[in-house]
Amino acid sequence: MPADPALPPPRDAPRADAAPPDPGAAFDWLDEAHAARLRAGLRRTLRPRSAHCELLDLASNDYLGLARHPLVTRAAAQAAHRWGAGATGSRLVTGTTELHTTLEAELAAFCGVEAALVLSSGYAANLAAVTALTGTGTLVVSDAANHASLIDGCRLSRARTAVVAHTDPAAVDAALSAHGGRALAVTDAVFSVDGDAAPLPALAAACRRHRAGLLVDDAHGLGVLGDGGRGAVAAAGLAGAPDTVATVTLSKSLGSQGGAVLGPARVIEHLVNTARTFIFDTGLAPAAVGAALAALRLLRREPERAARTREVAAALHHRLTAAGLAAVRPDAAVVAVRAPSPDAAVRWAADCRAAGLLVGCFRPPSVPDGISRVRLTARADLTDAQLRTAVRTLAETAPRG
Repeated sequence: MPADPALPPPRDAPRADAAPPDPGAAFDWLDEAHAARLRAGLRRTLRPRSAHCELLDLASNDYLGLARHPLVTRAAAQAAHRWGAGATGSRLVTGTTELHTTLEAELAAFCGVEAALVLSSGYAANLAAVTALTGTGTLVVSDAANHASLIDGCRLSRARTAVVAHTDPAAVDAALSAHGGRALAVTDAVFSVDGDAAPLPALAAACRRHRAGLLVDDAHGLGVLGDGGRGAVAAAGLAGAPDTVATVTLSKSLGSQGGAVLGPARVIEHLVNTARTFIFDTGLAPAAVGAALAALRLLRREPERAARTREVAAALHHRLTAAGLAAVRPDAAVVAVRAPSPDAAVRWAADCRAAGLLVGCFRPPSVPDGISRVRLTARADLTDAQLRTAVRTLAETAPRG
């Protein structure tokens, strides 16, 4: 039956003369978010670098100077030529090559653990370990300054998370004692903001008093700390411990890309069967696997690279503080220098760049304490002359007041 023209149109019917809705309005809120970032001095931008950057690099995580080492780049090229550009599938389908299993075996042997599992990134490794080793009914005790990947793992785990004071074993002990059930403490080994190290022996002792597991993100420790660069977990005497699991990246000291979980064989077997960022992700590309394997073998042959990185970090700290800058004493390769504000940190990093020095810039929300910093990373291949240049540039461009 046709509609009665005398009746008004239904309430939800569009008016014939109404303007069509603006499809762009769905994301108008992004303009407000952008303006808020600008007001707070927190806008971030991408800065593509050339293949032959002329800047003195104290911003990258290439701690051992291996990302461009001829043996490492040649191994990457050879792996790509032999195995292909990509892994072609997830690790459980076609994405596991003989190269992957060789790297896992050699990583495990080097770090003194039963087994290792390689994933596509350190971020994916942390998500895999946290989510697979926890779940509903589990308590996760997390350091307040943990890396974002550990924080996101806690959020995805469906476990109850207790965030405790930074590097405070007593706070971990108290949180565990109040729970009484299955629990996991998670911590960075070396914290990426200030470069300070976690008190791993004391944390392990607190966990053992309550039959809790300990998960350590050793991304900034592998290749720098421990005997020959075996990492902070090994340096703490926890390598191979049945209640300790470590995660590492292949993108820092090993100069490649990817991540790995290291620990007891039954933990690794459990991750293979349950960790979503392992099961549903494409395997690490063969070139990255080949590069990481070559870098690991090079580190094993040249353990002095780890000691040299620590020497460079200590020298940087000494010279920066002598120049009157607020540098934080490093426990590994990260040296942070505090800035008075986010805007000042951005300007400082930009002025350094203009003067030929590349440094990192950390601002909220990347820093949990709200204090902005420029961040330097020590590298084994930096010369004393380069260190003098870096410190002089930082001092000359430092914010005043």
